[in-house]
Amino acid sequence: MATHRPRAIRLEASSFCQLRCPSCPTTTRAIHPAVGSGFLRIDDFRKLLDDNPWIETIELSNYGEILLNPGLADILALAHARGVTITARNGVNLNSARPQALEAVVKYRVAAMTCSIDGASAETYARYRVRGDFAKVIANIRRINALKRDYGSELPHLTWQFVVFGHNEHELPLARRMAAELGMSFAPKLTWDDEISPVKDRDFVRRELGISAASREEYAAATGEDYMSSICHQLWDEPQINWDGKLLGCCRNFWGDFGGNAFADGLVPVLNGEKIGHARAMVQGLAPARADIPCTTCDIYLGMAARNRWLVRPKPRLRARLARRLEALMRRFRLAASRRGSAARASRSP
Repeated sequence: MATHRPRAIRLEASSFCQLRCPSCPTTTRAIHPAVGSGFLRIDDFRKLLDDNPWIETIELSNYGEILLNPGLADILALAHARGVTITARNGVNLNSARPQALEAVVKYRVAAMTCSIDGASAETYARYRVRGDFAKVIANIRRINALKRDYGSELPHLTWQFVVFGHNEHELPLARRMAAELGMSFAPKLTWDDEISPVKDRDFVRRELGISAASREEYAAATGEDYMSSICHQLWDEPQINWDGKLLGCCRNFWGDFGGNAFADGLVPVLNGEKIGHARAMVQGLAPARADIPCTTCDIYLGMAARNRWLVRPKPRLRARLARRLEALMRRFRLAASRRGSAARASRSP
């Protein structure tokens, strides 16, 4: 069997969060047995890059707020120096950000950031993002945009993620307009917890999201698969590493690990361990569930098993072609962004 060595990984930069979103496992402390509370350390990050020079892309966000990590600027600087693309697509809340951290996000060319903003007004936003300050979030976005102009950069690409609830659905059109005015993409998302403020106008929500479902349950009934089933591909394509080196496998898992430590034992050995190998077979319906595998109690896996509809992986040759295309696109993207930045700086020179 070939050694598994993906070019992209997920690595939690901070599992601390200053907000208290009601159904988030960080708020309820459900993450503590496996994820715990901590920051990614620059020494661990440097060792990971030293030992695995083939890594090209790292996603830094997961269950915490990456901007709370006091060493974030150093982490971004090192990644930039090594030519490693950094993203924060899983999400940031942008409520607390040191000026040097915001500048580092632009200076060291973080490729993309998803901003979790579930409302278009202070009152609506704070209903779910408890302790959050809408005005501060928008101000930090404007600050990032100003820094992008100063550096002559289009990076990071910013996305406004809007989790849809009953209390905020009426602000979807306004949030979409505000996102456009701020130069952000807009990404509405079905909530994972229908017990907290369920949607009211289901037809309106379906139209706004452009899908035939106003809840994840509806989505599963209509499509025969879980709304977030694509997460399972992370076991191969972007395995999740905790801030302390534990192998979590995917961004959904917060209750167990797959054994080994990417910092102490090496990334390649833990990614090729027996437990994660069994998990990959499980989600394809090729192996039975086992009590020591975190996937066994995951709602996504349980839904697959109930429907007898398993994850389908691309064929190896197709995966290789897609990887080559993605690599070529990323090279062209970085080159074009660099040229635009150089041109912008030159135009401001006396």
